[in-house]
Amino acid sequence: MAVASAAPGSIFCKQLLFSLLVFILLCNACQKIYLRVPSHLQAETLVGKVNLEECLKSPSLILSSDPAFRILEDGSIYTTRDLILSSERKSFSIFLSDGERQEQQEIQVVLSARENKAPKKRHTKDTALKRSKRRWAPIPASLMENSLGPFPQHVQQIQSDAAQNYTIFYSISGPGVDKEPFNLFYIEKDTGDIFCTRSIDREKYEQFALYGYATTADGYAPEYPLPLIIKIEDDNDNAPYFEHKMTIFTVPENCRSGTSVGQVSATDLDEPDTLHTRLKYKILQQIPDHPKHFSIHPDTGVITTTTPFLDREKCDTYQLIMEVRDMGGQPFGLFNTGTITISLEDENDNPPSFTETSYVTEVEENRIDVEILRMKVQDQDLPNTPHSKAVYTILQGNENGNFKISTDPNTNEGVLCVVKPLNYEVNRQVILKVGVVNEAQFSKAANSQTPAMCTTTVTVKIIDSDEGPECHPPVKVIQSQDGFPAGQELLGYKALDPETASGEGLRYQKLGDEDNWFEINEHTGDLRTLKVLDRESKFVRNNQYNISVVAVDAVGRSCTGTLVVHLDDYNDHPPQIDKEVTICQNNEDFAVLKPVDPDGPENGPPFQFFLDNSTSKNWNLEQKDGKTAILRQRQNLEYDYYSVPIQIKDRHGLVATHVLTVRVCDCSTPSECRMNSKSARDVRPNVILGRWAILAMVLGSVLLLCILFTCFCVTAKRTVKKCFPEDIAQQNLIVSNTEGPGEEVTEANIRLPMQTSNICDTSMSVGTVGGQGIKTQQSFEMVKGGYTLDSNKGGGHQTLESVKGVGQGDTGRYAYTDWQSFTQPRLGEESIRGHTLIKN
Repeated sequence: MAVASAAPGSIFCKQLLFSLLVFILLCNACQKIYLRVPSHLQAETLVGKVNLEECLKSPSLILSSDPAFRILEDGSIYTTRDLILSSERKSFSIFLSDGERQEQQEIQVVLSARENKAPKKRHTKDTALKRSKRRWAPIPASLMENSLGPFPQHVQQIQSDAAQNYTIFYSISGPGVDKEPFNLFYIEKDTGDIFCTRSIDREKYEQFALYGYATTADGYAPEYPLPLIIKIEDDNDNAPYFEHKMTIFTVPENCRSGTSVGQVSATDLDEPDTLHTRLKYKILQQIPDHPKHFSIHPDTGVITTTTPFLDREKCDTYQLIMEVRDMGGQPFGLFNTGTITISLEDENDNPPSFTETSYVTEVEENRIDVEILRMKVQDQDLPNTPHSKAVYTILQGNENGNFKISTDPNTNEGVLCVVKPLNYEVNRQVILKVGVVNEAQFSKAANSQTPAMCTTTVTVKIIDSDEGPECHPPVKVIQSQDGFPAGQELLGYKALDPETASGEGLRYQKLGDEDNWFEINEHTGDLRTLKVLDRESKFVRNNQYNISVVAVDAVGRSCTGTLVVHLDDYNDHPPQIDKEVTICQNNEDFAVLKPVDPDGPENGPPFQFFLDNSTSKNWNLEQKDGKTAILRQRQNLEYDYYSVPIQIKDRHGLVATHVLTVRVCDCSTPSECRMNSKSARDVRPNVILGRWAILAMVLGSVLLLCILFTCFCVTAKRTVKKCFPEDIAQQNLIVSNTEGPGEEVTEANIRLPMQTSNICDTSMSVGTVGGQGIKTQQSFEMVKGGYTLDSNKGGGHQTLESVKGVGQGDTGRYAYTDWQSFTQPRLGEESIRGHTLIKN
């Protein structure tokens, strides 16, 4: 089966050929290049390489006269589609153009195909020539987008070798036929010619993959389905456009020339890597337009600065009207425009300066924390930023620290304050030199030097005022000796009146004297000792004793000073030691002695230790480092208390004898000492109880108190609950259903059973007799409006039957007199017994 292809007409190709003809007429041929290539070239195959720089250096435009070949900037030649070269030579031209220098050159390329013929073998049996079968395979077909027709436009023809023997019908399927977009292609079933019915937009459909079919009249398919690729050739019908209509870049002012500002990018919907999408950028206009500060790379779109003189204080924003054009920037290319805004970032390139060259102010003496002056500065940098915020410094005149200057964060003014009192009698005016800089470091502009700090002078006049006495210095130190006797004079504190420069007319008083060591002379301020000065006193700290003194003038103004009496140490205290130590024989057989000398270090250690001869047979004393000693048993002693006389001498020979009580004990630590009871009773009658013993005694006492308190509450709070009327002892018991006293009480009203079920039991404790409590219990039970009485005395149980002599089976009535004779003696007996116990 054979495939035939028809080349479609193209307006774009005509325009391109016309442009190439113009180039040919205007350009001189540079050189001719011969290349030998295979007869069959696939798409994107490297054909060869041409040295373009020998013909034209830095060409801005490289074109090929044959669209089947693509030329790269390095001179490489690639095919854009599959090519089959015939035996004839194929040639095309490369056109080079330099838009800036208006130069154009042409390079002619001639391609010749290499023949690859294999030797033909002939067999003896081959008596006739055989015709080879043609392949059922197409070559790629293409259509130009936006074609103007006429329609239907012939695209390609497919044929099958089976048509020589059969009647073949052709059909196609795929996108553009029976799929979206429908009815774009159709085929004549008898001839196999494929037609296109309308123009196509490549940006929607880059190619169409169809399948061709060959069938006989009876439906037999002698061929496999044939894939058909119809590529849509691009037409430059889309202008490039900027992705963002408004783009903002920032760049620091005073930056170097060539500083990158930003990069713009544009998009072209035409076919990539073709001349239709080869974009060039250009700045059409700069606003403001003078001087020119920016340039753009035509290929990359990178914007850079061209001068180092960008000054935000003159112009802080620039606008660039940009153009992007395809076809490598050729005039016939499509273009679009956009706006770029460039903002200048502020740099600290303008130093602050004072609005006045000098200032004069005044302040009263002795005033502090008062504002005396405000100074303004001007700065052209961006307000309220570190580039314009001022920092003030006093450079000269503030050696005594009387002044402080700060910045008002709201107004950026320098605020001068007095923080230490000024003295009119010392200086009547002070001249200050004040400088100002910015918070941010100064950024030197191009071709300029760092300016000097702006300074100004401030004259501060001090106003005199009638002031009180001055205590200067505030702390005065005098020397004295440890043990200085009472009644002696010491030089005291002296204050001055600044107006007269003397202390006349001042009166002195003590404000503080912790141990009342001194009295003060009211007129001179001198001190007189009232006690012997003792350096070892608890009121002396670091060998110093402090006295606060106030000086008052005639009108009551005063000042306060401190007099420090420094006491030189005197060796008047021998070394001291603890009077009792414990040796636990279960742990160690010695005790460590650590003396303490209240005197200073120069009158203290090293110490010397001595034992009395009478105790040396049981004890041994070992001196260690001059500060401690070890008292050790010569042999294990009994658990007991021992008295050991020890002499301790300091470095200057001051000695003291101490009788040390040594407790030899069976323990591990001194706090757990367990002495023998006999020894403890004989030697030390006062036994020291341990904490657990004390805790047990306290808990036992608390428990005993709780028991006593409980018994008292039970005895005092117990009351008698009454289950019968209060007048039963004085009145007769009357049946509740009778109006008056009856003569008889029936057994139905009063029943006294042998076993009583108590409803209400009341226990009453009436006292103690002979150390034992007497408890009487009475039980009453209400049965059918009557009562049952059980009286337990001596283990007996009495009822009306037993008193009257009536058996339990007797159901007769009881007379009222029987009931009265039964209850009255018993109630009277209980009442008399209660009164007797209460009296006792």
